[in-house]
Amino acid sequence: MSHPHLKYSVLALAVMQAVAINASAQTAAQSTVQPMQEVVITGSKAVAVARAAIGGFADAPLLETPATISVIGREQMQDLGIHNSTDAMKLDASVSDSYNAVGYAEQFSIRGFTLDSASSYRKDSIAIPGDTQIPLENKERIEVLKGLAGLQAGVAAPGGIINYVTKRPTVTDLRSVTLEARERGTVYGSVDLGGRFADQHFGYRINAAAESLRSYIKNADGERKFVSGAFDWQISPDALLQFDVDYQHKSQLTAPGYQLIRNTTLPTGVSASMLLNDQPWAKPVDTRSSNAGLRFEYRINDDWNATVSMNKHWFKRDDYTAFPYGCSNEGDGFYPGYCSNGDYDVYDYQSVGESKSPFGAQALVQGKFATGAVRHRLTAGMSLFTRSDKSGDYVYDYAGSSNIYHNVAVPPAPGNPSTGPVFERRRENERALFVQDIAALTPQLKLHAGLRYVQVKRDEYIPDENSRVAGAQRFYVHRDDNFVLPNVALVYSPTQDWNLYAAMTHGLEHGGIAPIKTTFENTALAPSRSKQVEVGVKGALNNGVTLSAALFQVRKGLEYTDASKTFVRSGEQTHRGLELSAQGTTAGSVQYGLSLLALHTAQEGTGRADIDGKRVTNVPSFKSSAWVEYSVAQVAGLKVNAAWQYAGRKAFDVENSVSVPGYHVADFGAAYSTRVAGVPTTLRAGVNNVFDKFYWRDVTPALGGYLLPGAPRTVRVSAQFDF
Repeated sequence: MSHPHLKYSVLALAVMQAVAINASAQTAAQSTVQPMQEVVITGSKAVAVARAAIGGFADAPLLETPATISVIGREQMQDLGIHNSTDAMKLDASVSDSYNAVGYAEQFSIRGFTLDSASSYRKDSIAIPGDTQIPLENKERIEVLKGLAGLQAGVAAPGGIINYVTKRPTVTDLRSVTLEARERGTVYGSVDLGGRFADQHFGYRINAAAESLRSYIKNADGERKFVSGAFDWQISPDALLQFDVDYQHKSQLTAPGYQLIRNTTLPTGVSASMLLNDQPWAKPVDTRSSNAGLRFEYRINDDWNATVSMNKHWFKRDDYTAFPYGCSNEGDGFYPGYCSNGDYDVYDYQSVGESKSPFGAQALVQGKFATGAVRHRLTAGMSLFTRSDKSGDYVYDYAGSSNIYHNVAVPPAPGNPSTGPVFERRRENERALFVQDIAALTPQLKLHAGLRYVQVKRDEYIPDENSRVAGAQRFYVHRDDNFVLPNVALVYSPTQDWNLYAAMTHGLEHGGIAPIKTTFENTALAPSRSKQVEVGVKGALNNGVTLSAALFQVRKGLEYTDASKTFVRSGEQTHRGLELSAQGTTAGSVQYGLSLLALHTAQEGTGRADIDGKRVTNVPSFKSSAWVEYSVAQVAGLKVNAAWQYAGRKAFDVENSVSVPGYHVADFGAAYSTRVAGVPTTLRAGVNNVFDKFYWRDVTPALGGYLLPGAPRTVRVSAQFDF
């Protein structure tokens, strides 16, 4: 139940705490205990963040890492008004939406491969579900590893992984409040509090946010509330204990996409603000998620250290949708596809009580030593990941028909249907041993060699006629698979600021899950191996510009729904591409970033002439993203910024019979730093999709194939107060 008067109580209390600066804490004597050195990401947000943890097993210099990694920092997200991953990923051309529906889960692809919601999204390098919006209020940065991550992550989609790095306690007091409004009525507020207690042994970081959501899609409204805490205890100069916890509740009507007219033609004349889920009985998707993380670091001596980390995640969702699919009002009907006049069938979809409870842990030891003239940096460790997925038989009953140009209210499905008993559908246990050695063969040449042994056990429910009988005996099919995943790379450094590398990597991913309305729906295919080769170059110019380029090839089994409505793995999917990026500053007044991806994708070896040689769906052959920020010398504290995205045409279906056109989108913004009543204040304003361009941002073959339009022009204003 919603309580309007208490809705923002957590946020209000945090705001009061933000302005109540404790003078005695500022004057407290410093402790004699010297804390362990902590890596802090600082400096210009336009220059690539110097280090990231996602490329290996600890923070490492990006220029020395033989992989393509991008980092989106907290400052950059603040200046661009970014509060969700969807907006953040626009800055990286290698990342695209992949059935990223408003009000549901934020889902992406990297290098053209859809990420696995169970394993490709990470919090502090431990897997968490990507089945809801991952909050950014307590995140210091987002790290994107492009390509296979078999050594670092074990099971993950071949496109890469997205790692969310948690904010940690600050050395000095931090009190920050942000308020924002958007033209369609969205109101947002957040606080960020950090510091250390008087004895300096204990630190804290508190974040809270509340958001009243008024989407650009009319009536796709909702709310979101979030709170988190991160704490550390400097037990001794050599021992550090960190703990963090967070909770988020989000409730919002989801916005399904469009299907092809008669399953052959793109719909025309439609509005990006039209909600196809707009029925009197439609309910919001209600999601609750939380994390509890623990990390212990111990410095054995100057050369060796040990780390143990773990995270427990809880996820619960009640999923409701007035779901649009097919058309029964014309001829023999179209399934999938909408009628010639825009009519579509409406189904009452309900899946109440879905839950997931993954747990991940990792222990490792790292050190450096020499064997003769060869210097080594060694990492060895083990990891554990367990997960249990529970749900009941969903409701998917016909309710009536509506129209894409004008909504038609229909009654709910007859009989008051409800979700079946909730029970465990899938459980898995993943254990791994890993080792990596970075050997400096010469001052200019380093060999990175790693190996990960993975054991994956999975039990999956076998559907039967008793699935709606509470307490009935359940039967499961058991799989036990073992994989050895090698990773080898050679890095050559002709100068201190330039590195060339060549790498070979193997990856492992869970088999895809058969979509609804297919044979053996909700049943997963067997795990499969993928392979990647990559060569690249990275460099820095005058400490102000970083450049990188990479050529890559990734191969994996092709998964799709065939003509008999069976989800299969047949043939091979090959992606070959070129990635380019540049970030830097010019004369101290202009900061910029550029990301480019040229990608050739092909489906091969299926034995079907209508598929072999065709492009993979929902992947443009060229995509680019650029942004620039200019500090106006004539007005102290004023900065203006602009961002631009381009994506080429994309295939809608595996046969490539329909494609959507490419698009350009431009955003403008400004930030002004001043003082209000003596308080440092940053005022920001921005306009997204300045030219109000209609475009299909996401086209997915999932669930019969859907097209999701991009947001129209939107305006935002915000104020950040730093007490």
